[in-house]
Amino acid sequence: MPLTHFDAQGQAHMVDVSDKKVTDRIAVAEGHIRMAPETFEIISEGRAKKGDVLGIARLAGIMGAKKTPDLIPLCHPLPVTKVAVELTLDPDLPGVRIQATVKTSGQTGVEMEALTAVSTAALTVYDMTKAVDKAMEIGGIRVLLKDGGKSGRYEAK
Repeated sequence: MPLTHFDAQGQAHMVDVSDKKVTDRIAVAEGHIRMAPETFEIISEGRAKKGDVLGIARLAGIMGAKKTPDLIPLCHPLPVTKVAVELTLDPDLPGVRIQATVKTSGQTGVEMEALTAVSTAALTVYDMTKAVDKAMEIGGIRVLLKDGGKSGRYEAK
């Protein structure tokens, strides 16, 4: 299957979605940020000097999803109808697991918005706690679910 963001001459372009049907679309993405046990304790006990790490990261993720076309050059601006970002403390990492769900009714999918939400939330956790742990690691960012549109449903295995 050819890459859709390149024309016949190999030049990058925005995909023309004007002939696509408007359908309900959803995407779910996940990721995590791994940290030192001490940093995990600071977050879980609410002792971060910059404030409520998980609450602020949740808001940042929502804002990131809404700003996706400003960050990713060939993304279409979409009427995002829902963004939900869940941050869950996981002592086994230790760190924070992040999941974002994005919905729209439109002519193209919202995978990039979900991925951007997860990435922005993880970066915000890093920013808010980097003073105590510069070695945190962000990873595992991927699409778990995409549904709606011509290509149908995708679920990660």
